[in-house]
Amino acid sequence: MKLLPVLTLRDIVTFPHLIIPLFVGRSKSLAAIDYALNHDSEILVVTQKDPQVTDPKVNELYSVGTVATIKQFAKLSDGNVKILIEGMKRVRISSFPTTSPSLLAEYEEIPAASSDQEELSITRRSVLRSFESYLKATGKPSDEFLNNLESIQDIEKLIALLASQLNLKLSERQDLLETSNLKEALEKISTFILSEIELFKLDKKLKNKVRQQIEKNQKDYYLQEQLSAIHKELGNDQDPRAEAEEFEKRLEKKKMPAYAKERAQKEIKRFRASAGHSAEITVLRNYIELILDLPWDEVSKDSNNLKDAETILANDHHGLHDIKERILEFLAVRAKVKTHKSPVLCFVGPPGVGKTSLAQSIAKSLNRKLERISLGGLRDEAELRGHRRTYIGALPGKIISAIRKAGTSNPIILLDEIDKLGFDYRGDPSSVLLEVLDPEQNKNFTDHYLDLEYDLSKVLFITTANTLDTLSIPLKDRMEIISLSGYNDDEKISIAKNFLVPKEKKSHGLEDFDLEISESILNFIVRNYTREAGVRSLQREIAKICRKLVRKIATQSEDQIAKLQLDEKSVQELLGIPRFRQSSVEATNEIGLVTGLAWTAAGGDVLTIESVAVPGNGKIQITGQLGKVMQESVKAALSYVKVRASDYGVPEDFFFNHDLHIHVPEGAIPKDGPSAGITIATALLSIAAKLPVDREIGMTGEITLRGRVLPIGGLKEKLMAAKRAGLKKILYPIENQRDLSEVPQSVKDGLELIPVFHMDEVVEQAFIFPDEPDENYPRRFMSKARVRPLASAARSC
Repeated sequence: MKLLPVLTLRDIVTFPHLIIPLFVGRSKSLAAIDYALNHDSEILVVTQKDPQVTDPKVNELYSVGTVATIKQFAKLSDGNVKILIEGMKRVRISSFPTTSPSLLAEYEEIPAASSDQEELSITRRSVLRSFESYLKATGKPSDEFLNNLESIQDIEKLIALLASQLNLKLSERQDLLETSNLKEALEKISTFILSEIELFKLDKKLKNKVRQQIEKNQKDYYLQEQLSAIHKELGNDQDPRAEAEEFEKRLEKKKMPAYAKERAQKEIKRFRASAGHSAEITVLRNYIELILDLPWDEVSKDSNNLKDAETILANDHHGLHDIKERILEFLAVRAKVKTHKSPVLCFVGPPGVGKTSLAQSIAKSLNRKLERISLGGLRDEAELRGHRRTYIGALPGKIISAIRKAGTSNPIILLDEIDKLGFDYRGDPSSVLLEVLDPEQNKNFTDHYLDLEYDLSKVLFITTANTLDTLSIPLKDRMEIISLSGYNDDEKISIAKNFLVPKEKKSHGLEDFDLEISESILNFIVRNYTREAGVRSLQREIAKICRKLVRKIATQSEDQIAKLQLDEKSVQELLGIPRFRQSSVEATNEIGLVTGLAWTAAGGDVLTIESVAVPGNGKIQITGQLGKVMQESVKAALSYVKVRASDYGVPEDFFFNHDLHIHVPEGAIPKDGPSAGITIATALLSIAAKLPVDREIGMTGEITLRGRVLPIGGLKEKLMAAKRAGLKKILYPIENQRDLSEVPQSVKDGLELIPVFHMDEVVEQAFIFPDEPDENYPRRFMSKARVRPLASAARSC
């Protein structure tokens, strides 16, 4: 074996037949070069396994290397040398006899293993074709180099040249050097070439994508800058990019559920990508602003001071004890239980009794925002639930808009005039309220425009209505009904004195003048210029007085007007002649004339029933614009009187020989309801028996064919009307005794209230019998015909 100096290379593998330059600086490597130059210039070139090792040991070197000849040698100024070597043959190191000053090794040559020449030739051509594809893919010049490769017949040299052109790892180059089988070495070269082609294609694809993205970003940036400049030239400060950044800043600070934040981020991204003047950008802007404006987690702190709340309610409203108690109960429970579900209150009563202002007082006592939604005439359910964004001009519903305006997720929302809701082909708004007013469902309320679930369970809903007749049963079931009856005259006078007069004096600038409106004058105004259950018209009349007084003051000096004092004469000068005739007791007791009691939307009123009999053949005529139910009451009363005619001393042929006419005055006003039944029966019996009716008696009650008196509604309002009219005695159904607790004592004072169970009791109380009846009046008619059952028994019938 021949002994040669060893030159260790860091990251280079030298193949036979290749000429490569090397820069050498390590001491052992320099010593090896000196040794070679002093002998026959041959040197054994070996690659070390780890390029990071400065002074590798023998076991850190590969065992296969290349014997090379030093062709050129040059010393550099920094002490290093540059050599040019040519690989001669592949060898395997067998031992290292000497390691200092230079590394000397013994070796044995590794001959190339031959194989079938035909297979080797086919493999050679395949490798050259693959290499041609590689050169084309990489864009390197190929024709001349390929021709040179085609002319090389030495396979080992061809392998060395190809390996030098490929971007192979150190381990792959070393593996190729150690492969002695030429066919196997060509196959490895082919694999490396194909792998390089795929890697280059992938790299090119990625670079193209990056370049396209960069070009697109540059183009977008350029266009956006141009667009910004155009916006500035046009005086339009709405730059979509700046707006999108502002939206993102607001979104970061906003507390909202994760699903809402995710939707907002998605829409902001779409907004940023939209063109500045596209039709969609306005829709996106409005939608994003809605999401960001909605109070998802913002709540106002409730006031838990019951005394302050009680004071506010007392100062703002006169009476209404039950309603004030209910609000204070809610506050007390809310102070103890933070998660208490808000009730849904429904204030039902005539116009002007303070339903809307009561909601304002509740908001003030709770320290909550109040938003009012008028439902009168609403027919489209989209007004409440919102329009879908696919429609042009779509808007969120009134519920979501009210919460957005309030700025808190727990406001008080007043649904005003809920009984005036309508419906048509566009839907039924009351069906939407079934979800909105249900605490078990409204926590997941979805507005069509918002298209996100919103929690309405923190909202306190208050509804108002004049009547419950138009509301569906499911809707009424979701609300706590609180009835507000009309005010009596004393309450109206108290409200006017304590609230309305000071308010109108202030609004008309009369605070500095000693304007005195006494209770008697207020009573005069109430009785002659207003007819209502509330105080709205009364406030207008007081305002009218103040306006006229202000004008009078403007034309006179302050010295001439030291004190403004009103009397009935001056009130008539200011307000004109009285507009309403007060219902009063008739002057005389008459046959066929009975005073009944009625309930109206403006409160209670007295209702006069007139009846006459003329010769005929038993026909009956009804006038006074009576409704269907009231006409049926006339028929029921007539049938009862006919059946009991003989008991009351009425001739048997009376109803066959006479035509009857029932009339209810003020015929321009529609009238309906069953509560005039006993009044009509009394009028018919009066003309048939020719007995007058006590003029100071008023009555109300539904009649059956058996003469039973059934309960009615609106007893409080009817008694108030009787009090105003000057009636002394009231006949009412015995089953309505439980309703007397709701009637103020001031109304009951001066009234003799007589509960009745049967028509016989009405007859006993209502008619004025002659002092000495003749033989035509049966004794039964003159005495109590029936014994009244116990109230409990009457209620169970």
